[in-house]
Parts: sequence; structure tokens; C-alpha cells
Amino acid sequence: VQLVESGGSLVQPGGSLRLSCAASGFLFSRYPMSWVRQAPGKEFEWVSHIDTSARTYYADFVKGRFTISRDDTNDNLYLQLNSLKPEDTAVYYCARGARQYTYDDPKYRGRGTQVTVSS
Repeated sequence: VQLVESGGSLVQPGGSLRLSCAASGFLFSRYPMSWVRQAPGKEFEWVSHIDTSARTYYADFVKGRFTISRDDTNDNLYLQLNSLKPEDTAVYYCARGARQYTYDDPKYRGRGTQVTVSS
């Protein structure tokens, strides 16, 4: 399982970013996929996940601002981040659980991409 995130950057409050995750080494379309993040000095927290039918789920703190999507043809996962706030500053990770077709806690994740929201 390989997950490679990209797209993180320094952005001003209110700005937008699009994160990407290139997946390989497994049948991408069979797995729910998620984004998690870790802010400095804090625990990992779940941000969003998308199931194999493209149903989406979001943490309350990003609902209405972030959009998760997937491209099963090219094995890519995306996270569109809008209306960014300084508290969104974190390393964002693409993650996958152990079970096909059923969401479960992440077992695999990539190396992450840094998102910094600051003026």
C-alpha cells in the first residue's frame, strides 16, 4: 500500500487549497478512503472520509468548508479546502483502513502534506 499526498502550502486565512493523494499497491475502488490531520502538539484527528459509493462524511469542524472526492479511474483521492482558518494548520494525511467496502480506523497512511494557514 502506497499513499502519496501533495498540494499542501502556506495560505492566508480565507484561502483555498486542493490536496491530492495518489494511491497504489491495492484495489483503490474497493476501499473507503479518509483524510486525517495532526496539528503541532496534538493528536491525530479524523477530517473526512468517502466510501466506495462516493458517500461523504465530515467532521463538524470542516463541514461546509472542505470537500472530499475520489477518482477510481486514476486511483486518486482529493480534499478541497475552502475558507481556511489558522486552526486548520496541520499535516494532512491520506489514509486507508484494513477492510474492503467498509469504513474502519485507518491502518495505512502516507507521509502527509503540510498545510499552514497564516497571514
